[in-house]
Amino acid sequence: MRLPPARLRNLSVALLEKRGVPADSARLQANLLLEAELRGLPSHGLQRLPLLLSRLDKGLANPTTRGNGTWRRASFLSVDGERGLGPVVMMDAMRVTRRILKETGLAIAAIRNANHMGMLAYYAEAAARDGLIGIVMSTSEALVHPFGGTQALIGTNPVAIGIPAAGHPFVLDLATSIVSMGKINNHAMRGLAIPPGWAVDRDGRATTDPHAAQAGAIAPFGDAKGYGLGLAIELLVAALAGSNLAPDVNGTLDDIHPANKGDLLILIDPSAGAGSIPALAAYLDRLRLSRPLDPTQPVAIPGDGARARRAAAAKTGIELPQPFSTTLRLSRPPELIGGHTE
Repeated sequence: MRLPPARLRNLSVALLEKRGVPADSARLQANLLLEAELRGLPSHGLQRLPLLLSRLDKGLANPTTRGNGTWRRASFLSVDGERGLGPVVMMDAMRVTRRILKETGLAIAAIRNANHMGMLAYYAEAAARDGLIGIVMSTSEALVHPFGGTQALIGTNPVAIGIPAAGHPFVLDLATSIVSMGKINNHAMRGLAIPPGWAVDRDGRATTDPHAAQAGAIAPFGDAKGYGLGLAIELLVAALAGSNLAPDVNGTLDDIHPANKGDLLILIDPSAGAGSIPALAAYLDRLRLSRPLDPTQPVAIPGDGARARRAAAAKTGIELPQPFSTTLRLSRPPELIGGHTE
């Protein structure tokens, strides 16, 4: 069954508010999940809401806090997330750090003890739309094997970069693993095999079984390059946030442990530099208009595909993922859904 995004947003907000999340925080959390769905990233969309609701029910997520920050240097904010909702803590850190940019040109917020941040592009794009350069990094449980290894010892460790440009900003969002664990979970939920090369099983053998992959390890993207970048993010975030390293991280995929991964936000005011935003936009358009390998597939810029998928999904609606559909049934929806059942 497909539902309009606005109705799914209202349903998500209602489920969060029922657990004591203030209205503005509930809308922010719901918007982030819906944006992931609209952009074709169900691994970071509504399938994550039931787990978050369970974490709220068990006291593993604090519904009201926005985190508590301490300025350790003129441009370095250390944030204790106080088990808050990831998007709420991150956006509040962005609000606080933006205050000093006219003076410093750059600000860093290192966050520990906050729940899952979701799709990092959301924050990088928010910064870029406000004329700032935004860089966001996050760590996770040990899910990725090192290049040449078979054991899960490194996080998927995504990074997102947003750079303002006339029209649409440049937004890059990628995990340093070949795929996120959320995508493997999504394949398992739908009973689909995963592509070869994504993961190994617990014995280190290549597998296309998503359930075996869940018990094994994901490959780094680009072999040694993704491994090196993922390891660098692992060390950088842990060093600045004071968060745990991957083998000791829990809480983004379970409803048993507090979340103890780390997150990093870097904001830069480009007006402090000597560059030209219009020149960047012209260069991006030059790339789009360059000669494609396939004449039917124009050259795209990171973020173009997500915008196209979002526009299409806004018209056709979003298919309910099974975990979210089950949560709705348990939370009295035939009325909430408007009388429609599966």
